[in-house]
Amino acid sequence: MASAKEIRGQIKATQNTSKITKAMEMVAASKMRKAQEAVTSSRSYADGLHTVVANLMQSHPEYKHTFLIPRDEVKRVAYIVVSSDKGLCGGLNTNVLKHALTSMKEVKETAEVEVLNIGRRAGLFMRRVATLAASAEDINDEPEFSEILGVVSLAVDKFIKGEYDEVRLVYNTFVNTMTQTPTEMKLLPCPEPEAESRSGYWDYLYEPDSKVVLDGLLRRYVETIVYQAVLENKACEQSARMVAMKSATDNAKDIISDLQITYNKARQAAITQELAEICAGAAAA
Repeated sequence: MASAKEIRGQIKATQNTSKITKAMEMVAASKMRKAQEAVTSSRSYADGLHTVVANLMQSHPEYKHTFLIPRDEVKRVAYIVVSSDKGLCGGLNTNVLKHALTSMKEVKETAEVEVLNIGRRAGLFMRRVATLAASAEDINDEPEFSEILGVVSLAVDKFIKGEYDEVRLVYNTFVNTMTQTPTEMKLLPCPEPEAESRSGYWDYLYEPDSKVVLDGLLRRYVETIVYQAVLENKACEQSARMVAMKSATDNAKDIISDLQITYNKARQAAITQELAEICAGAAAA
């Protein structure tokens, strides 16, 4: 059994760790609320843009944009993998990276794979298992669109040039505070969005013309999907970190309780031994 002094040191160290994890839990809770609000507000914009694009395409079914035409043969596939920059958020990054890796293994049987990562954790892992074409790291807790624009533009430009035949997006979808789901979707060529059949709903005025507007909107549509994925992942990150830090704090309290019992036993044993030695000395005298 360890000495009482050693156990006191362990208790003190665990208490200090508990204070740190409790503070991180409170910080993550505060950031989580802001991230959830950002996700909720951005979903309205993404849904609105989706509706406009669908209605425009419905009004011009004969026009096939490059983003909508599947390639005859898929030889090169790009993955945009979204993760967090920091750890201490449970299995959030592990789950999304495992999902991406499983998908990539299937694709590698018939095509080459390149990765464009958003978030340091994805970059650290993917550069060991795949070719890394671009990276965006150190994303703010309140992400700016400009922070991911370089990665998205590179993927889109390479798709237009024919260097990529398909672009996929892998990220975590925010369901609720306790649930975050790894999600994969085909970004390019994007499936034609379906619009609601409502009379006069897509009766727009175009300037300069509808095709120019559609070209610009489709690119913005793709960029918005990726930006929405980054916001979703940020909300997932803060939620997972809050839960992980709460679990760590609770575990620290349990450890302290067990150590306190061990300390009391060691202290009691030391006192008993001292009393026995005193009695033995008195008897000998």
